[in-house]
Amino acid sequence: MSTLTKIICLLPLFFFFSCQENHSGAYVKSSTPLFNKTYLEGLEKNKKENYLDSIGDLLKSKENDSIVREIYLKVATEYYYIDNLEKSLSFSLKALQLSKQAKDSVRIPKALYYVGDCYRSTKKDSAYFYYLQAEKLYYKIHDYDNMGRMLFNKAYVLFYDGNYVECEVEISKALLYLKNSTNHRLIYSCNTLMGNCLEKLVNYDEALRYHKLALSGLEKIKSNGKDRNEIDNYNLISVINICNLYDLKEEYSKSIDQLQRLLSEDLKKKSPILYANVLSNLAYSKMKSGNYKNVDSMFLESLRIVDSIGVESDVLYKKIHIGEYFLTQKDTLKSIKILKEANQLAIKIKNSNEILASLKLLSELDKNNRLFYANEYIKVSDSINLVQKNAHNKYARIEYETSRIEDENKVLTRENFYILIVSFGLILLLGLIIALRYLKYRNKELEFFKKQKTANEEIFQLLTEQNKKIDIAKDNEKTRIAKELHDGVMNKIYGVRMNLGFFNTLIDEETIEKRKVYILELQNIEYELRMISHDLNKGSLFDGNDFNVLLTSLVENQKEFTNTQFKYENDGMFEWESVENIYKINLYRIIQEAILNVNKYANAKKCEVKIERKDSNILKMSISDDGQGFDLISKKGGIGLSNMKERTNSLKGQFKVESKIGEGTKIEVVFNLQKLSQ
Repeated sequence: MSTLTKIICLLPLFFFFSCQENHSGAYVKSSTPLFNKTYLEGLEKNKKENYLDSIGDLLKSKENDSIVREIYLKVATEYYYIDNLEKSLSFSLKALQLSKQAKDSVRIPKALYYVGDCYRSTKKDSAYFYYLQAEKLYYKIHDYDNMGRMLFNKAYVLFYDGNYVECEVEISKALLYLKNSTNHRLIYSCNTLMGNCLEKLVNYDEALRYHKLALSGLEKIKSNGKDRNEIDNYNLISVINICNLYDLKEEYSKSIDQLQRLLSEDLKKKSPILYANVLSNLAYSKMKSGNYKNVDSMFLESLRIVDSIGVESDVLYKKIHIGEYFLTQKDTLKSIKILKEANQLAIKIKNSNEILASLKLLSELDKNNRLFYANEYIKVSDSINLVQKNAHNKYARIEYETSRIEDENKVLTRENFYILIVSFGLILLLGLIIALRYLKYRNKELEFFKKQKTANEEIFQLLTEQNKKIDIAKDNEKTRIAKELHDGVMNKIYGVRMNLGFFNTLIDEETIEKRKVYILELQNIEYELRMISHDLNKGSLFDGNDFNVLLTSLVENQKEFTNTQFKYENDGMFEWESVENIYKINLYRIIQEAILNVNKYANAKKCEVKIERKDSNILKMSISDDGQGFDLISKKGGIGLSNMKERTNSLKGQFKVESKIGEGTKIEVVFNLQKLSQ
């Protein structure tokens, strides 16, 4: 995560503070006897709290009317401004209670919204729940501006909990309800958050479009006579977000050009933090473009500014960038030192993303502690994935439970209405008729409960069957992941380890260059692991590549680290473009596993990989070596052979192994091309 992410966080903060102020001022005049806004603004922070406490004491003796409820909300807002969230929450809940007692349809959603704000920093799930309640009530009274605001608040919570898909959905709903709105600041915030969300979802072009929409909307905010400094801050944030996307798209020249325009002495005086962030981002873009002129001084100046102010999160981002810079300058010692400091600071402020970033860089740089940092990286990454998964389920449950409770309330309301009508009719009838009607009603009620019990039993049975199916699907997915890791990633890691082991004792320039190649291969393995975790059904390695070239490369690359002479033959009479990627993946993995076994166990002089076409629709693939062979019975349960056989069976093929001790090994796989292409 770069410093740019810090700028992204500033926008919602500006928005929440300003929108609460406007929202609360809509109902109470500053001349309200119990609440003097002008007097309050002239007080110091500690005196403000005493003044608000005294208003709270006076309110306890007042009757529950609209003015009292509004003052409760006003006082809650002022406590929020002085960062006393505990008292702000207390007054918001009191306003909610009084509003519900008075059935105040205007202030109930408003109080729910305020309660959500108080929970936003500490209990995101509670904040989400109250925003959801407020959203539904605003929908009922057709207040679409505030409904859009609640959708934005929900999306904000989802974004900072890592639920980017749900965040995109909520923001899309908000923008739909705000399409005719004149609240341009809210629309600006929604477009900006949508851009940030799409950036996290790696949809950079769409993210750029939304950030540009946000930027173009500033003219409408400006026309409403808003504070010039506020507009300048919004403009600065949007430009930085756009430059962040340019960096991600490797269009560094565009980023450098726009960031240079932002730097000024005026910005440095008005907002040193924003100036430091722009300076650091500019240095980062220049570094990534290969232009290192003044980059070190720019990074150090930005670090000095934020360090003097004491913003630890900004200090963290700057140190990670400086560590990356020293890495580009091949100053490994300085890079390790600054990255260790960054890692300790990230742990201190519990910034999980930057913990991962620093651990990743340290695992690449610190050879002595490489294994330790790699293990720590895996632990933190797994922990983050688990938290995000639980968060996803948590917000889905909130939506479901809220909907379920609403449905139950509707049913209860309707039943109560019918009961009242029946009761009124029964009062008018004679005692005998009353008794008969009552018995008939009771019979219907018993029948209803009986049907309901039967329906619940059926639902329970369906849920049980569905859970069984889910468990089976999970087991299948675990098996598939194990095969992908064993046949793909482990083979590559073994090859890279063999090469690096071979070159470990050599220090000439040619060997150093070769080491770089295998370090790059480790990065490719990392990318493949990420792709496996995202979607194992996608064979990204084979998209846009000639399959014959991939197989040739696979076999030829063995010459770099083994004495076995590998040979690849192909009669070239079939078209791989007509075969789906999932089938080519399995073919590739079978050959890859067989080659690995030859390198590890066969001690062979020669190995031949041959693919030929028999008749019109038969594809025969064979891998044979003159190695030491093995006992088929004792090796029958090996995971490598088992995986090759399972992959062959999944493609409706025939798998055959011939081997004797001292006489080499031959593996044959036969496919029907017509079935393979279907």
